[in-house]
Amino acid sequence: MAPPPSESARFIAADVLRRFEPERTYAGTLLNRQLNRTQERQRATDLVFGVVRNLQAIDAVITTFSGRRIERINKKLLAVIRVGVYELLYRPDAPVYSVVNEAVNTAGRIGGKKQTGFVNAVLRQVDRHIVDRSRALADADPKRTLVQNARSGCEFDVDFLPDPEDSTAAHLSTCFSLPSWLVTDWLSEFGFERTRQICFGSNRRPSVYARVNPLKTTGSDLLERLAAADVQAELVNQGSLGSARPCEMIKITGPHAVDRLPGFAEGLFTIQDLAASHAVRLLDPQPGWRILDLCAAPGTKAMQLAEATQDSAQIVATDIDTQRLTKVGENQARSGLKSVTLLPHAQLSDQPEESFDAVLLDVPCSNTGVLAKRIEVRFRLKRNSLQKLIKTQSALLDTAAHLVKPGGKICYSTCSIHRTENEDQVRAFAQRDDRFELESEELILPSAEGFDHDGAYAAILTRRS
Repeated sequence: MAPPPSESARFIAADVLRRFEPERTYAGTLLNRQLNRTQERQRATDLVFGVVRNLQAIDAVITTFSGRRIERINKKLLAVIRVGVYELLYRPDAPVYSVVNEAVNTAGRIGGKKQTGFVNAVLRQVDRHIVDRSRALADADPKRTLVQNARSGCEFDVDFLPDPEDSTAAHLSTCFSLPSWLVTDWLSEFGFERTRQICFGSNRRPSVYARVNPLKTTGSDLLERLAAADVQAELVNQGSLGSARPCEMIKITGPHAVDRLPGFAEGLFTIQDLAASHAVRLLDPQPGWRILDLCAAPGTKAMQLAEATQDSAQIVATDIDTQRLTKVGENQARSGLKSVTLLPHAQLSDQPEESFDAVLLDVPCSNTGVLAKRIEVRFRLKRNSLQKLIKTQSALLDTAAHLVKPGGKICYSTCSIHRTENEDQVRAFAQRDDRFELESEELILPSAEGFDHDGAYAAILTRRS
């Protein structure tokens, strides 16, 4: 019998992070290759994602208190230091001696014993300047305090953050490790308080939600099955999440392999964020409709369409990515739904014009509403990249317009909260194609409070009869 995995979460995290390149690699992919080496899988995951999610703030602390620019620190040692600083800043329950000692040991294994002194010195220096690792934000100096959540932060004894009064965007950008231009746009659109809440929502540890398949079970029955397997869960109150018709959703607490949860293999539920479920609920599809899901992969919304229509609509699912389209088939097989038909994208042109009652158009977007989950986006998204996305979205809207019959609907949705991809996009479409009118639209901003959720936008464009 093989011995159990013995590496610590901190060692695994440092090993992953030294290979991580923000603009080229995915932390989750690198991490999954290493998780079988440790029994502390959840902790290793938190360390890796926590460092990446807060990288700009962590590096600001390292630069300030080590007196050395990040580029001048050996990459292997930098990964170890980042893990240690993350714990000092954002995990006040982690004992300082444990954080420092294991970082020194890890540095010795990864970089050689000659390097351990530097790692020890940096972490000790950071700790020396920390006044309170869990300071109430209401009493903290914002120029000295990195926020951990809406209530507390880690306070230092010197000013090292931009002044929020004089440089609001720079302050929020540094504290929440988000692009300055994006924060600037949010401030212009939403004002300070809402932008601050967006930042918290974008940096939260996202909860896991299950959308109950009403054709196979109920929320209460699924809760009983989960409870019998010692899985903590609760029904979600969606009263504050837009005006769309609700569907039963369950919040699952604690680390669990989703595909091993009771009911997953039988298709009793699908993992989906609260905000992501909003588009189909706003569309309110009906049995008997012929519906095109134009950007369907991986099939989460296609299955939601089938569930919402009692598996009695005709749902055609296609995607330009052939490999990802197979995921739709896998989800369909698991759910047992019969009303979804896969259509290779090359055959989309064979569909008769004006042949669908509705088109669900979940377009490629900037992902600015889902930064808590797609953590690498903050490093890769540039202002000029929005223009290419906007052109793609516009072209897809035009494609959808030809396929909708008179009286039919386009449900345009994104996981972005950027006006140019949402409100501006649908108004520009309605202006150039006067057969359509904007029936309704709703923007959901990311939130870290209560039943936390991502951001999303959905609009219903109705073709005049």
